[in-house]
Amino acid sequence: MNQTFQRTSLALVLAASALGSLTACVPMVLGGAMVGGSMMATDRRTSGTQVEDEGIELKAAARIRENLGERVHVNVTSYNRQVLITGEVPNAQDKQLVEKVVSSVENVRNIVNELGILGNSTLSQRSNDALVTGKAKAALVDAQDLFANAFKVTTERGVVYLMGRVTQREANRATDVVTKTPGVLRLVRVLEIVSEEELARIVPPRQPAEKNKPSN
Repeated sequence: MNQTFQRTSLALVLAASALGSLTACVPMVLGGAMVGGSMMATDRRTSGTQVEDEGIELKAAARIRENLGERVHVNVTSYNRQVLITGEVPNAQDKQLVEKVVSSVENVRNIVNELGILGNSTLSQRSNDALVTGKAKAALVDAQDLFANAFKVTTERGVVYLMGRVTQREANRATDVVTKTPGVLRLVRVLEIVSEEELARIVPPRQPAEKNKPSN
Protein backbone atom coordinates (compact mmCIF):
# COMPACT_ATOMS: atom_id res chain seq x y z
CA MET A 1 0.00 0.00 0.00
CA ASN A 2 1.59 3.30 -1.06
CA GLN A 3 1.79 6.40 1.13
CA THR A 4 -0.59 8.45 -1.05
CA PHE A 5 -3.31 5.82 -0.67
CA GLN A 6 -2.69 5.61 3.08
CA ARG A 7 -2.98 9.39 3.50
CA THR A 8 -6.16 9.52 1.42
CA SER A 9 -7.71 6.67 3.37
CA LEU A 10 -6.83 8.28 6.71
CA ALA A 11 -8.31 11.62 5.61
CA LEU A 12 -11.55 9.91 4.58
CA VAL A 13 -11.77 8.02 7.88
CA LEU A 14 -11.20 11.18 9.92
CA ALA A 15 -13.67 13.13 7.81
CA ALA A 16 -16.28 10.37 8.10
CA SER A 17 -16.12 10.51 11.90
CA ALA A 18 -16.78 14.26 11.76
CA LEU A 19 -19.50 13.89 9.15
CA GLY A 20 -21.35 11.52 11.44
CA SER A 21 -22.23 14.48 13.67
CA LEU A 22 -23.64 16.61 10.85
CA THR A 23 -27.38 16.71 10.20
CA ALA A 24 -29.55 19.36 8.63
CA CYS A 25 -31.53 19.90 11.85
CA VAL A 26 -28.63 20.22 14.31
CA PRO A 27 -27.26 23.79 14.41
CA MET A 28 -24.16 23.24 16.48
CA VAL A 29 -21.35 20.74 16.83
CA LEU A 30 -18.63 20.21 19.41
CA GLY A 31 -14.91 20.16 18.92
CA GLY A 32 -14.27 17.75 21.78
CA ALA A 33 -11.53 15.18 21.40
CA MET A 34 -11.90 11.59 22.50
CA VAL A 35 -11.54 11.24 26.26
CA GLY A 36 -10.33 7.90 27.56
CA GLY A 37 -7.97 5.14 26.51
CA SER A 38 -4.73 5.81 24.69
CA MET A 39 -5.83 9.25 23.44
CA MET A 40 -6.05 10.55 27.00
CA ALA A 41 -2.76 8.92 27.94
CA THR A 42 -0.85 10.69 25.15
CA ASP A 43 -2.51 14.09 25.46
CA ARG A 44 -0.42 17.02 26.68
CA ARG A 45 -3.20 18.17 28.97
CA THR A 46 -3.79 16.53 32.31
CA SER A 47 -6.63 14.03 32.43
CA GLY A 48 -8.53 16.46 34.63
CA THR A 49 -8.16 19.28 32.11
CA GLN A 50 -9.32 17.02 29.29
CA VAL A 51 -12.47 16.23 31.25
CA GLU A 52 -12.97 19.94 31.95
CA ASP A 53 -12.60 20.75 28.25
CA GLU A 54 -15.20 18.14 27.36
CA GLY A 55 -17.54 19.56 29.99
CA ILE A 56 -17.01 23.12 28.75
CA GLU A 57 -17.96 22.13 25.20
CA LEU A 58 -21.09 20.26 26.26
CA LYS A 59 -22.30 22.93 28.70
CA ALA A 60 -21.56 25.81 26.32
CA ALA A 61 -23.42 24.11 23.47
CA ALA A 62 -26.44 23.46 25.68
CA ARG A 63 -26.56 27.03 26.97
CA ILE A 64 -26.19 28.50 23.48
CA ARG A 65 -29.07 26.33 22.30
CA GLU A 66 -31.20 27.45 25.25
CA ASN A 67 -30.51 31.14 24.66
CA LEU A 68 -30.34 31.40 20.87
CA GLY A 69 -32.10 28.33 19.53
CA GLU A 70 -31.50 27.33 15.93
CA ARG A 71 -31.01 30.80 14.49
CA VAL A 72 -27.26 30.39 14.92
CA HIS A 73 -24.70 27.76 13.95
CA VAL A 74 -21.93 27.64 16.55
CA ASN A 75 -18.95 25.31 16.97
CA VAL A 76 -17.48 25.16 20.47
CA THR A 77 -13.90 23.88 20.82
CA SER A 78 -12.04 23.92 24.13
CA TYR A 79 -8.37 23.13 24.65
CA ASN A 80 -6.71 23.61 28.02
CA ARG A 81 -9.77 25.66 29.04
CA GLN A 82 -9.25 28.13 26.19
CA VAL A 83 -12.46 28.19 24.16
CA LEU A 84 -12.68 28.82 20.43
CA ILE A 85 -16.14 29.68 19.09
CA THR A 86 -16.67 29.54 15.34
CA GLY A 87 -19.66 29.44 13.03
CA GLU A 88 -22.29 31.94 11.96
CA VAL A 89 -24.68 34.33 13.70
CA PRO A 90 -27.14 36.79 12.11
CA ASN A 91 -25.92 39.97 13.84
CA ALA A 92 -23.33 41.55 16.14
CA GLN A 93 -25.69 41.36 19.13
CA ASP A 94 -25.92 37.59 18.83
CA LYS A 95 -22.15 37.35 18.42
CA GLN A 96 -21.71 39.16 21.74
CA LEU A 97 -24.47 37.11 23.37
CA VAL A 98 -22.81 33.82 22.38
CA GLU A 99 -19.53 34.99 23.93
CA LYS A 100 -21.33 36.08 27.10
CA VAL A 101 -23.08 32.71 27.36
CA VAL A 102 -19.83 30.80 26.88
CA SER A 103 -18.00 32.98 29.41
CA SER A 104 -20.56 31.96 32.04
CA VAL A 105 -19.53 28.30 31.78
CA GLU A 106 -17.41 27.01 34.66
CA ASN A 107 -13.63 26.62 34.13
CA VAL A 108 -13.41 28.80 31.00
CA ARG A 109 -10.22 30.87 31.25
CA ASN A 110 -10.18 32.56 27.83
CA ILE A 111 -12.39 32.93 24.74
CA VAL A 112 -11.41 33.43 21.11
CA ASN A 113 -14.51 34.63 19.25
CA GLU A 114 -14.25 33.86 15.52
CA LEU A 115 -17.98 33.91 14.77
CA GLY A 116 -18.94 35.29 11.36
CA ILE A 117 -21.94 37.59 10.95
CA LEU A 118 -23.71 35.92 8.02
CA GLY A 119 -26.22 33.22 7.22
CA ASN A 120 -25.80 29.72 8.58
CA SER A 121 -23.58 27.46 6.51
CA THR A 122 -25.25 24.72 4.49
CA LEU A 123 -24.91 21.00 5.15
CA SER A 124 -22.79 20.77 1.99
CA GLN A 125 -20.42 23.46 3.30
CA ARG A 126 -20.16 21.73 6.68
CA SER A 127 -19.46 18.41 4.97
CA ASN A 128 -16.66 20.03 2.98
CA ASP A 129 -15.25 21.55 6.18
CA ALA A 130 -15.27 18.09 7.79
CA LEU A 131 -13.35 16.72 4.82
CA VAL A 132 -10.77 19.53 5.06
CA THR A 133 -10.38 18.84 8.78
CA GLY A 134 -9.80 15.17 8.00
CA LYS A 135 -7.15 16.03 5.41
CA ALA A 136 -5.39 18.43 7.79
CA LYS A 137 -5.34 15.83 10.57
CA ALA A 138 -4.05 13.20 8.17
CA ALA A 139 -1.27 15.57 7.06
CA LEU A 140 -0.24 16.11 10.69
CA VAL A 141 -0.23 12.35 11.28
CA ASP A 142 1.86 11.86 8.15
CA ALA A 143 4.47 14.41 9.29
CA GLN A 144 7.14 12.27 10.95
CA ASP A 145 8.53 15.15 13.02
CA LEU A 146 5.19 16.15 14.61
CA PHE A 147 3.11 14.63 17.38
CA ALA A 148 -0.34 14.87 15.78
CA ASN A 149 -2.23 14.30 19.03
CA ALA A 150 -0.79 17.56 20.39
CA PHE A 151 -3.07 19.46 18.01
CA LYS A 152 -6.81 20.00 17.81
CA VAL A 153 -8.20 20.91 14.38
CA THR A 154 -11.51 22.45 13.36
CA THR A 155 -12.59 24.06 10.08
CA GLU A 156 -15.20 26.71 9.27
CA ARG A 157 -15.88 27.84 5.69
CA GLY A 158 -12.47 26.56 4.58
CA VAL A 159 -10.62 28.35 7.39
CA VAL A 160 -8.70 25.88 9.54
CA TYR A 161 -8.22 26.62 13.25
CA LEU A 162 -5.31 24.93 14.98
CA MET A 163 -5.25 24.55 18.76
CA GLY A 164 -2.78 22.81 21.00
CA ARG A 165 0.07 23.07 23.48
CA VAL A 166 3.24 23.02 21.39
CA THR A 167 6.72 24.44 20.99
CA GLN A 168 7.52 27.20 18.52
CA ARG A 169 9.19 24.66 16.24
CA GLU A 170 6.09 22.46 16.27
CA ALA A 171 3.85 25.47 15.64
CA ASN A 172 5.90 26.56 12.64
CA ARG A 173 6.12 23.05 11.24
CA ALA A 174 2.39 22.43 11.67
CA THR A 175 1.67 25.75 9.95
CA ASP A 176 3.73 24.65 6.96
CA VAL A 177 2.01 21.24 6.85
CA VAL A 178 -1.57 22.47 7.21
CA THR A 179 -1.34 25.44 4.85
CA LYS A 180 -0.19 23.08 2.09
CA THR A 181 -3.21 20.82 2.62
CA PRO A 182 -5.72 20.89 -0.28
CA GLY A 183 -8.89 22.79 0.57
CA VAL A 184 -7.37 24.99 3.27
CA LEU A 185 -8.15 28.62 2.44
CA ARG A 186 -6.52 30.12 5.52
CA LEU A 187 -5.00 28.99 8.81
CA VAL A 188 -5.67 30.60 12.20
CA ARG A 189 -3.41 29.49 15.03
CA VAL A 190 -4.91 29.43 18.52
CA LEU A 191 -1.89 27.76 20.02
CA GLU A 192 -0.34 27.79 23.48
CA ILE A 193 3.43 28.04 22.93
CA VAL A 194 5.69 26.32 25.47
CA SER A 195 9.45 26.08 25.64
CA GLU A 196 11.33 22.86 24.94
CA GLU A 197 12.07 22.68 28.68
CA GLU A 198 8.37 23.02 29.55
CA LEU A 199 7.53 20.34 27.01
CA ALA A 200 10.03 17.96 28.60
CA ARG A 201 8.21 18.43 31.93
CA ILE A 202 4.77 18.00 30.34
CA VAL A 203 5.56 14.89 28.30
CA PRO A 204 7.36 12.03 30.06
CA PRO A 205 10.02 10.22 28.04
CA ARG A 206 8.65 7.42 25.91
CA GLN A 207 9.35 3.90 27.07
CA PRO A 208 10.91 1.56 24.50
CA ALA A 209 8.50 -0.99 23.06
CA GLU A 210 8.81 -4.52 24.39
CA LYS A 211 10.24 -6.85 21.76
CA ASN A 212 9.08 -10.35 21.06
CA LYS A 213 7.11 -10.64 24.29
CA PRO A 214 5.73 -14.20 24.42
CA SER A 215 1.96 -14.56 24.52
CA ASN A 216 0.26 -16.48 27.31
